[in-house]
Amino acid sequence: MSAPEEFPRAELCVDEDEFEALAVPWGRLHRACPAATPFQSHAWLSSWWRSYGRPGQLRVVLVRDGGRLIAAAPLMRVDRPLPALKPLGGEISDFTDVLLDGACREEAADALLPGMYALARTALVDFGEVRPGACVESLYERWPGPRRTLRDSPCLELPALPMDELLKRLPAPRAQRTRAKMRKLAALGVESRVVPVDEVETSVRTLLHLHQLQWQGRKVTAEHLQPRFHEHLLRSMRPMVAAGEAVVTEFRLDGEVLAADLTLLSGTLAGGYLYGAHPRLRERKVDVATMLLDACTRHTGGEHPRALSLLRGDEPYKHHWRPEPVHNRRFLLARRRTVPLVCAVAWGAAGREWAKRRLRERAARRGGGTPS
Repeated sequence: MSAPEEFPRAELCVDEDEFEALAVPWGRLHRACPAATPFQSHAWLSSWWRSYGRPGQLRVVLVRDGGRLIAAAPLMRVDRPLPALKPLGGEISDFTDVLLDGACREEAADALLPGMYALARTALVDFGEVRPGACVESLYERWPGPRRTLRDSPCLELPALPMDELLKRLPAPRAQRTRAKMRKLAALGVESRVVPVDEVETSVRTLLHLHQLQWQGRKVTAEHLQPRFHEHLLRSMRPMVAAGEAVVTEFRLDGEVLAADLTLLSGTLAGGYLYGAHPRLRERKVDVATMLLDACTRHTGGEHPRALSLLRGDEPYKHHWRPEPVHNRRFLLARRRTVPLVCAVAWGAAGREWAKRRLRERAARRGGGTPS
């Protein structure tokens, strides 16, 4: 009589070296998960942990079926301002999620749930910046305890179309002006090239330098100037490019690299993450946004088309291309003893949203308009 087949069970990884050694099985799971974004790749998360993680906080829930990894929840324990389990990746990641093997998604979710629920005994599970269709939705549907969904950051997305087709979505005058800008790029002799793997680190250094020049004396995301952020990109991009999870593009004018772009890739998504452009391009009247979008659209077509995400933020310049609004969500998962944590987070989020509305109303009154 054969032994009964053992149902896959969740296990907990708290050892940094063990997590670092998961690159190969994690990569296979990432590729097998249709909803995965580049921010769930092992190279991104393990590098982020080395730059931003704190000893003793790692909490990665794993599910194996035999020797095959079929589910993973990359989490860490934080105690301030409230005890919580939050996804690895932090503020520099535009999307968070768990990974579930698409070939056995339901089984994987069923097996991952007990491991997550056990961790929630003394802390709130707090998944922010969750993209619609993410795998964590399966856990939310199954969660046996108190739960809450909040609205999170707005994102904007364009369909998987080549540049010519995107231009057809614009009003005729605007499309005509954009085509003129593209002709000017050609007339100036701007050349683009995708950077090979063995040159990625040098190119990322160039990108970061150009990014600093571009924003010198202007308001910029402060974290992008920090050494730990630079170290993270320099460490993570080579393996991500090698795995097809990122692409770095350089733009040359008169033989000199004057702009560089980093686009992150997954099976269904391409997202322009960071770029740098020398101020001389503005002096030459180069439309950098058009140049970058044209380069990004080269990675959205093909046999498996990818949506082009403009990532988090609702900045006015992004609306030039008539993107579709997509709102991230925040999932709060608790047990009965941690219900007060759910209430505290929800009240805090409501208070911040109220304050933002008041600021917009005041700005509109000062400008003589009506609040949007």
